Amino acid sequence: MSAVLRTTTWEISESEDECDSETKTQSVAFIVESVDTQCSDDTTSPTLASTDEPSQDHNLSPPRVPRSKSPCPPLGPGSKSPCPDRKRRSRDHTEAEQLKAKQKRDARDDQRAARAIEKEERKREQQGRKKLAEHMRSLRPENCLKSLTICIDPAVLQHNGSDVLLDRLSTSGWRFVIDSQSLPQTICWTRELAQPGEDGCGSVEEDQVSWVLDLADFIDVVISVKEVLRSDEGPSGQSLLAGMLEFLNGNANKVVTLLVIGSPMNSASAWSAPSLQAQIGMEDLDMEEVMVYLQLYRNVSLSFFRDWQAVTDHLVGVTKALSKRPSRQLAERGGLPFCADGPWASGVQVKKEGAGLRQVWNRQVQQLNRVSVAVATAVTASYPSPHLLLQAYGSLESEEQRRKLLAPLSVTSEGRERRVGPDISSRIYRCLSEPNPEMGLD
Repeated sequence: MSAVLRTTTWEISESEDECDSETKTQSVAFIVESVDTQCSDDTTSPTLASTDEPSQDHNLSPPRVPRSKSPCPPLGPGSKSPCPDRKRRSRDHTEAEQLKAKQKRDARDDQRAARAIEKEERKREQQGRKKLAEHMRSLRPENCLKSLTICIDPAVLQHNGSDVLLDRLSTSGWRFVIDSQSLPQTICWTRELAQPGEDGCGSVEEDQVSWVLDLADFIDVVISVKEVLRSDEGPSGQSLLAGMLEFLNGNANKVVTLLVIGSPMNSASAWSAPSLQAQIGMEDLDMEEVMVYLQLYRNVSLSFFRDWQAVTDHLVGVTKALSKRPSRQLAERGGLPFCADGPWASGVQVKKEGAGLRQVWNRQVQQLNRVSVAVATAVTASYPSPHLLLQAYGSLESEEQRRKLLAPLSVTSEGRERRVGPDISSRIYRCLSEPNPEMGLD
């Protein structure tokens, strides 16, 4: 009697049905192998345990396959098709996200570069303002005075009493050097620059040159000038005048000042001193000719001093004036504060046909105290000329009516509307009708 063979019932979960083809093939092979084993053992075992009862032989009952916790096992190295439930991003979506991330990185890089450029610009602006402030401070007279150096020719110190000059310069703390100059017996000034110029030079020479002469040397210069005027030829090569003219020809921008020591009085009025005329042996007319030649033809000024104390005071004044020159040049470089750009700078042009007279009338009304542009415009709009306003005044009977003629006129200013008022109306009336020019309008 053949026994009824029953295969072991397998519980296949939904997740196992969804697994790949390789897993299913292994399960079916395992079932077939179990059935063959049971059929071969049918003669020795009269009955088989029912599938409803648990099997006693572990060889006949295959182990239960545990359920997989994950909906899909991981793909093997030989697998070709991925799990359907796996969240796989498409290539277009990935490329879009990568492009978006790249754009964000580029935007951050651009912002970082823009902030770096802005920071660098602010840094340069701060450095520029700092340099400008330092330059402006260096142009102050007290700072320029520190950058000036007084250059004294050794021949100047051979004069009696010249030690007064050295003592004064040492006491003031000013810088001075004793060095040979191109024109003997002269004193000049040099200024140190805050920044070297284009030629790499760190100092510049001032145009002022003081030529110190005693009375005897000055008489020699006067005689040489008279010879030049008399013969229309140049001075001899050994005279002081010849050396000065040669110096001026090579330095056209220099301004030479003759400081004559030993005159009876200070200033240029020493020309008329009787003692000086007696020493020189010339009349007033001859002296004036010498002065005209030096000042007009050679741009050489003359100053007479009694002693070295007066010469020292003069040189100190020249040094202080040179220290103020940079700041004054900077102030003069700007425009005039009262000539602003606009219609007020050029005025109003009146043509032959009368165009522009109304603008002139408007400007005349604005010249009155406390009369704004809006008030003047309202008055000139109602009465385009002074003649029309005078006619309106003449048509009124009483003085009170004339004073209040312009009071009710409407004025629009900054979006608000108001009236001219009796005060301004009365002042305009007095301006046009008052016969006394000394009478105040207010």
